[in-house]
Amino acid sequence: METHNLRAFVMVAEEKSFSLAAGKLHLTQPAVSKRVAALEGKLGKLLFDRIGKQAGLTEAGAVLLPRARAILDDLQQAERAVRDLSGDISGRLLLGTSHHIGLHRLPPVLRRFSRACSNVELDVGFMDSEQACEQVLQGRIELAVVTLAPEGNDSVVARCVWPDPLDFVASPDHPLAGRRQVSLKTLSEYPVILPGMNTFTGQIAKSIFDGEKLSLNVAMSTNYLETIRMMASIGLGWSLLPRTMLDGSLIALPVPIANPERKLGYVYHRRRSLSNAARAFIEQLY
Repeated sequence: METHNLRAFVMVAEEKSFSLAAGKLHLTQPAVSKRVAALEGKLGKLLFDRIGKQAGLTEAGAVLLPRARAILDDLQQAERAVRDLSGDISGRLLLGTSHHIGLHRLPPVLRRFSRACSNVELDVGFMDSEQACEQVLQGRIELAVVTLAPEGNDSVVARCVWPDPLDFVASPDHPLAGRRQVSLKTLSEYPVILPGMNTFTGQIAKSIFDGEKLSLNVAMSTNYLETIRMMASIGLGWSLLPRTMLDGSLIALPVPIANPERKLGYVYHRRRSLSNAARAFIEQLY
């Protein structure tokens, strides 16, 4: 079974499109279609339902996909293990990170790494922390620098690099601004702008209020912290944001509880042998 045919199949499955997969693989669409057709001929089964511009997996395709990913991952790890025997730091490093960390924490790290390891092809994908962790679990990326989950996962190694304290914040002209103390009950009575409750940061906020049997009056929700900061700064609601994001447009509210804290760091699959490039990148985080 030709590995380039498997790669084409996996990419079409992930993109749900032959044309988008062709762009990712730097091939023409007919070339991708030919590779998938060759694989279908080898297996004697159709792998995709081609309806309009969408390519959906057939039952046979759904069965093959996790096995194809595992084959390609094993091959990549074998090639890397042999290459790493020389001690060289080279090859391709697939890295996932959140938009917030990519903007506020990683620039100096990326600068140092690119200078120290110029032979590494660094492929950085920006996504929600939860999505990046899932891609690590699926073996689609080697390393993720993310907001760590409040609860651990036995399948991944997670290490904190940056403690990230959070503050309850609002615009200077918000009705709660200027008060000597703002209780959680009072906060629950005002609109709040938060990341989705499926995010690690959203879960932290929800757990604080759940502990007091209080409901959050969520006015708006977006997973982009920079967007939340902007909306809070114009008075659309209070929020819970990293202290590093406070500027003249926001003030910290005096809430009489211990400040909640996120942990930012890196994760990788426990069963994965890290490449020299990944180990070198981790060293640059500290």
